[in-house]
Amino acid sequence: MYIILLGAPGAGKGTQAVMLAEKKRLVQVASGDLFRKALQQETALGKKAKDYMDKGQLVPDEITIQMVLERLAQPDCKGGAILDGFPRNIEQAKALDKALAGQSRAIDKVVNIKVAEEEVLKRLSGRWICRNCQAPYQEVDNPPKAKGICDRCGGELYQRADDNPVTIKNRLKVYEKETAPLINYYKKAGKLVEVTSEGGPEAVHRSILTALS
Repeated sequence: MYIILLGAPGAGKGTQAVMLAEKKRLVQVASGDLFRKALQQETALGKKAKDYMDKGQLVPDEITIQMVLERLAQPDCKGGAILDGFPRNIEQAKALDKALAGQSRAIDKVVNIKVAEEEVLKRLSGRWICRNCQAPYQEVDNPPKAKGICDRCGGELYQRADDNPVTIKNRLKVYEKETAPLINYYKKAGKLVEVTSEGGPEAVHRSILTALS
């Protein structure tokens, strides 16, 4: 099963991707993690991406698409995957559909997690990420058991530089322009299901499982 998680920044895609991957025994493929790993390992694609990032430019779709498709081609993804942070626009979605079709595979379901802007601002300003495994935490809704330490791997937690009110609002504008059109794209394909992000991670997780069933 191949599942895409959509939602604005702060909707809880990362948290739900981790929970869903464990429940469904699927691989979580997060585009942000792939970029960080490629940069750290200085792969060919990582170096290409760094050239654009160093200039303050967006990484072209073709590089992002190739990076994700290479990950999906690995043996552990043959049984399916949870896609988190990809696709981000219609072009990426079409490229993904084409690549999967060439392997007699397809996206099964797309889950759109709906969240209000006020909630996004609250969540992201209190978000912490593990430096090692990238597991996300939230000071109020999903705090770690020990302050500053990841429950999963014991890694150090940190706050992203772009998790501030001004940058968050800009990210929401980019989302509305680039990513929100994907909702109609997958709705027309008959693959979209929607849930709200209210009630905490466990409640959202139950809603997603119900929607997928």
